[in-house]
Amino acid sequence: MTYFSRVTGDLSPKRVGILGFDGVAALDLTGPLEAIAKARHPLQQDGESACYKSIIVGLTGKTFVSESGILFKADATAENVGPLDTVIVPGGKGLRQLETSRRAGAWLASRAAEVRRIASVSTGIYALAQSGLVDGLLATTHWRFFRDVAQRFPKLRLTNSAAFLKEGKFYTSAGGTAGIEM
Repeated sequence: MTYFSRVTGDLSPKRVGILGFDGVAALDLTGPLEAIAKARHPLQQDGESACYKSIIVGLTGKTFVSESGILFKADATAENVGPLDTVIVPGGKGLRQLETSRRAGAWLASRAAEVRRIASVSTGIYALAQSGLVDGLLATTHWRFFRDVAQRFPKLRLTNSAAFLKEGKFYTSAGGTAGIEM
């Protein structure tokens, strides 16, 4: 992930929104969140300057519950989050529910023109595919959901032989720690 603008010399943190919803897979949210929080500018003398400002974005409100029962509190909601550089969509059983997937997909579609990149972790692909933004693009997801995603979203070119992929401004990853590696 590029965090230094060679043109402007801007070292200010980039705003990364991580979408939260009921039924999120906690690791898919917290894994990338931890990785992003550790990133530091190598050009800064103090080594303390963060590359990213992580913002947990609640899809429907400020609080949501993970698959494992962890209660999360969002920093903002989808309606009031403000500008973002990057959006990460974690997976979880919540996105396999049509209404949640549609709502998340519509939000992604509405934000796509103004963000630099959009990433999905594991079954976060359900929302990204629902948005229509990745129609015709190569993507990956968790192997367990590969067949279901392929059937639901036939316009998506899907592979289960990659841990993570980049197609233009879209990043997709398999499950578990692949979202951290991405």
